[in-house]
Amino acid sequence: MSQLLISEVAPRDGLQSIASVMPTADKCRWIQALAEAGLKEIEVASFVPARLLPQMADAREVVQFARGIAGLQVAALAPNIKGAQAAFEAGVHKLTLPVSVSEAHSLANVRKTHAQAIEEVRQVVALRNARYPAVAIEAGMSTAFGCTISGAIGDDQVMRLAHAVAECGVDEIGLSDTSGYANPAQIRRLFRRLQQEFGGKAGGAHLHNTMGLGLANVVAALDVGVTTFDSSQGGIGGCPYAPGASGNIVTEDLVFMLEAMGYDTGIDLDKLLAARQILANALPGEALYGHTAAAGLPKNFRQAASA
Repeated sequence: MSQLLISEVAPRDGLQSIASVMPTADKCRWIQALAEAGLKEIEVASFVPARLLPQMADAREVVQFARGIAGLQVAALAPNIKGAQAAFEAGVHKLTLPVSVSEAHSLANVRKTHAQAIEEVRQVVALRNARYPAVAIEAGMSTAFGCTISGAIGDDQVMRLAHAVAECGVDEIGLSDTSGYANPAQIRRLFRRLQQEFGGKAGGAHLHNTMGLGLANVVAALDVGVTTFDSSQGGIGGCPYAPGASGNIVTEDLVFMLEAMGYDTGIDLDKLLAARQILANALPGEALYGHTAAAGLPKNFRQAASA
């Protein structure tokens, strides 16, 4: 079956959502181990003020380390033009700009109205075009499936904002279930529409597991041709401005499920579980999640590529 791209977001989304600060040397060891396990894209940092997120104070150093790993697509997130400039200068290959469909969430998360957020995207794309043309820009549509502040989000709301950021010139538009409220029917419906309206700009799925539907939503997305999925080792993460939302889907569980279904993820599960141990050792006492790590691999389990 077709190969999929799993984008590991724990070094950014995971770490920025917990109080513990992982030492830079441990971050680099962990990212190296994740890459050696076969992950081809890792979101390694968020370019935000260190006073707000001390976990990301070493973002530039971590990006520059990750760029030295052969074959790795180094991704980062920035909420504004200042952060984007710093990310470009550090040498990222891909930059995600969070654009919340819920204006209440946008005001809480990045302190911007929709109009201000769209203008910020326009400025970042213009800067990229002028000085850093090799960098890919993704608009991550946060709260696309529901919001802990505003409640239900309509499909038309998502599409209107997606068209606005597409007109700014982003390369890709991904949908994020920031609150973890999505269900499989909603996933199929909205991703189909995204593909119909944006073609090659339609991106991947960033899913959370608040309601326990994370992996079910992955299967629904697969049904309609989504091939890129964000996930977090140990399930760490979650938006601090989405009260009640839990962490991301667990990379280890996602890889096991996909490989068991016959998809070639390109990721070695044994090496992935070894990378998890680096995370556990670097953040003692921090809760990690996931069933695969607890249960171990089934007897005689063979991954799709070897099978």
